[in-house]
This record gives sequence, C-alpha cells and structure tokens, in this order.
Amino acid sequence: MNFNAEKPYNKLPLLPPKADIENKAILKKTIAASRALSELKGAITNLPNPTLFVDTINLQEAQASSAIENIITTQDELFKATIVEKYDGNPDTKEVMHYKEALWFGISKLNKRPILSTNLFIAIMQIIKENRSGIRNLPGTQLKNPVSGKIVYTPPQGESIIRTKLKNLEDFIHAEDGMDPLIKMAIIHYQFEAIHPFFDGNGRTGRIILLLYLKMTGLMDSPALYLSDYIIRHKDEYYKHIRQVTEERKWKDWILYMLDMIEKTANKGCRQISEIDKLMDQMSKEIQKILPKIYSRELMEGLFKLPYTKRSHLEKAGLGNLKTVGNYLKELEQKGFLKSEQVGKEKLYLNYRLLKILNKSTPAVR
Repeated sequence: MNFNAEKPYNKLPLLPPKADIENKAILKKTIAASRALSELKGAITNLPNPTLFVDTINLQEAQASSAIENIITTQDELFKATIVEKYDGNPDTKEVMHYKEALWFGISKLNKRPILSTNLFIAIMQIIKENRSGIRNLPGTQLKNPVSGKIVYTPPQGESIIRTKLKNLEDFIHAEDGMDPLIKMAIIHYQFEAIHPFFDGNGRTGRIILLLYLKMTGLMDSPALYLSDYIIRHKDEYYKHIRQVTEERKWKDWILYMLDMIEKTANKGCRQISEIDKLMDQMSKEIQKILPKIYSRELMEGLFKLPYTKRSHLEKAGLGNLKTVGNYLKELEQKGFLKSEQVGKEKLYLNYRLLKILNKSTPAVR
C-alpha cells in the first residue's frame, strides 16, 4: 500500500475487509469475550433494580470517553450535575453530560427502529457538540501526534466521498453475512474512526456507536459497559493497532485488542456489580437494625441509584413528603450512613461507601 499520512485517505478500502479475520486466535478470543458479556448481561438482569448499575456506568463511561479527548471532569462532578437542577459546573462537565444525553438518544432511536444510520450518527454528534454541524465539507482536517505535532493521519476528504464510505459502513453493519457480531464490532469501530466524518466529536460518537451496536445485536440489553476505561488504560496500544490496520491492513491484533476490551470490561463490570450488591445487602441489614422505622427496599434503591441523592428524589420515589424524607436523610447522616454537602442552594446526601466502590474503577488520565 502507498499510504501517505499527509494526504487524504480517499482510498480507504470499503468493507468487508479482504483479509482472514476469523482465524483460530480471533475465534478463541471471541468465545471468551462473548461468555464474559453474557455473564454481565445476566448479572444486570438479576439485580433487584438494573438501573442502579446502568446509571452509574453511563456516567463513568461519559467521563472517561470525554477524557480521551482531553475534556476533563471528575465523576464526583458528574454525579452532582446529574441531580442538581441548576448545576453551575465547568464547561467540560456540561459537555460530558451531553455525551450521556447523546447515548440515551441513540438508545431511544434503536428501541423504535433498530437501524444504525448516517443520520443517527450525525444526530448523536450534534448532541455531543451542541451544534448543528454535519459531515465534513471543507479540507484541512488532519490528526497529529499531540507531543511531536507530526501528522499521523489525514482522513478522507470531500463530503460525497465521506458519505459513500458511511453508506458502505451502514451496509456492512446490517449485512446478514454470518460474521460473529463481536468481530464485526471491531471492524465497524475502526472504519468509523478512519472515515472520521465530522469536524469534531468523532471519537465520542464512535464509542457510542459501539454501545448501540451491542444493544442492536442483542449482546447487551442496556449500555452498561465502561469501555473507555480500558481504552484509557491501554491508549498507546489502541492507536498503535489502528495505525497498523491503516498502514499495513493488519486486522488481527486490532480485533484481538477490541475483543480483549470487551472481555476485561465485562468481567470488571461483574465484579463491580457483586461489590455493589454486597454493600447494598450489608447497608440494608444495618439500617434495618439501627433505624427500623425508616427502612424500606425503596429507600435503599434511592440510596444506590447514584452516589448522591436529595429530598426531592426520595419524594418522587413515593417515600413520603419533603419533610418526611428530609428527616430520613438527616437520621441516616446522624448514624453515619450518609454525608451531606451543600451544592448551590441544594443539599445533597452522599452514599460514600458506594462512591468508594465506583472510584476503584476510575483510571488515571494521561
């Protein structure tokens, strides 16, 4: 191949790849990744209230996926922003919240019509970036090494060329070709990133597409995979394998990387669910013993939906009026189960033991 990083890669090959992508090593890894994903799916289904896990994972994924693009906030900031009505957070926190909004927009569209299309990709990007831009229609987009400034890739140029490659990607996504969906997922992710159809927001849109594809194919019922955690921890490998596909059409290592990401992330999710489940059971017994008059299953779910809660959330859950639930929260704080914090005009109550479990999975951002 005559690949030149400084010239638009208009000759980006169409899908499917002309390579042996279902060799013994890949198929063996596919089995392990599928098993881990199935176990996570079952663990979430068996939770008393699956949203207890899904909501926190979505916020963690939003934070880490944005951090890959150097949009930095903390999980604590995000948890607060989620429940405070008028949260005066920094611009990066607000942009990360747009990621979560875009993910659930995509899920709602899939529930109505299980199709991944160019129009959906554009809509997701527009929510992330909070603008009305579309497919790149001007020259000049180049990806550079952040340290050296060297150009490492120039994506296809020209709106008609980009749309043609996106149409090919759509056709590949929905083709009934017998290819294992997890192998297909790896190829889809590479191709979208290589097309790089937007001026900005490509990485985050691409990672949302990963979660939507797993949902569309039935491999997951909900977008409860913290994939960006793995990418941050193995960022150098991620870009190395992408370059190897681009420059040498070496698909094997890229697909194995993506399958390992699925397997490790799913296994980690299962362990986290187990820890949260044990903590919820432990705290339930403690509260039932120390504060039997206020204990209920609904109260426990309110304390575990997100690390922070407030009076109005418990009121909406049907646990009593604002005065009653306010007294519940005060008693829980007095007995050491929660810690209160004033955020603007609102008083939040933190389940600090839950936050400790969630923070275990927070990678350091380089």
